[in-house]
Amino acid sequence: MPSTCPKERQKALLPLVRQYVLPASTIYTDELPAYTHLKKMGYAHRRIHHAAKVYVKGDVHTNTIDGFWALLKHGLRGVYHGVSAKHLQAYLDEYAFRYNNSQDRRGIFNAMLSRVQKASPSAS
Repeated sequence: MPSTCPKERQKALLPLVRQYVLPASTIYTDELPAYTHLKKMGYAHRRIHHAAKVYVKGDVHTNTIDGFWALLKHGLRGVYHGVSAKHLQAYLDEYAFRYNNSQDRRGIFNAMLSRVQKASPSAS
């Protein structure tokens, strides 16, 4: 996010929420002020207050998305060292696949083999 001004962040974030998040969704966030108007926009909005050192309250948390971003940032810094806008979606797809399949390592391996088999010339 280029600006640290709360109003500018809100102006940047909220149109993206409206564009990409289904209206009946529940959105879980931290206490960033830019998210204040989500309820007025018709979304169910649940917050967790990290500044108060609260990370989970019942079913409200941001651990899942925080874990995904940690995996992505670690990979981009450690494996690829940088990403161009042209290939950003491919990197995001790769890390979403890794994250969604991280509990089943054999599943990742078998999925990779299946894709290799489908892509190989002899599979045609």
